[in-house]
Amino acid sequence: MAERILMNEFRSLSKERWVNVDLHNDDVFKWDVALIVLNEDSLYYGGYFKATMAFPSNYPYAPPEFRFLTPLHHPNIYKDGRLCISILHPPGEDEMSGELAAERWSPAQRVESVLISILSLLDDAEISSPANVDAAVMLRDQPEKFRSLVKSDVETSKAHRPASFDMPIQEASTHEVVEKEDEDFWAESGDDSDPFGGSDSDSDLNHLTGSDDDDDDDMDAESD
Repeated sequence: MAERILMNEFRSLSKERWVNVDLHNDDVFKWDVALIVLNEDSLYYGGYFKATMAFPSNYPYAPPEFRFLTPLHHPNIYKDGRLCISILHPPGEDEMSGELAAERWSPAQRVESVLISILSLLDDAEISSPANVDAAVMLRDQPEKFRSLVKSDVETSKAHRPASFDMPIQEASTHEVVEKEDEDFWAESGDDSDPFGGSDSDSDLNHLTGSDDDDDDDMDAESD
């Protein structure tokens, strides 16, 4: 089931202009990702930030892993590129951090909602519980210096753009974070022989409700 869901999500995101996705070595559980910041009001506008995503075999019951490959100075991004963001944390409430279940991963989430949340995080840093303390302190005490470092990060990221890359217009990035309900999620995972997760045939329905032919015969009898 996980392979089918991920491939559907991959095909869908491949059509978007605010993100580039590729399968790493044709492995549907490992993606090469590039987030493209199209919001002209963003401090990170114009950035082409490469990353990797790794998915567990029981996806979507467990969250993926995400790591930036492009260096980014940000309070909620560790120096190795990993993120501190609720949507990538395992399902359920966390009394230690105070995170509610609704803020964390759930099987209703999808790759798109994760990536959009990460884009939103770039300009909405949480400095009270930073992954990069130095970046958090700089943002708080030396905002101009912080902005200068981010600008440098953006310029560095542009070197990773493909040769044929054209910066999309801002309207192409208009998305809302949504929880998508995939029919594959509700399909039984024990039998993958039917890729649509449907019933084996229509005969069971006819058996329970009566076939159309039987209904027609009854109507003819009444008319006689």
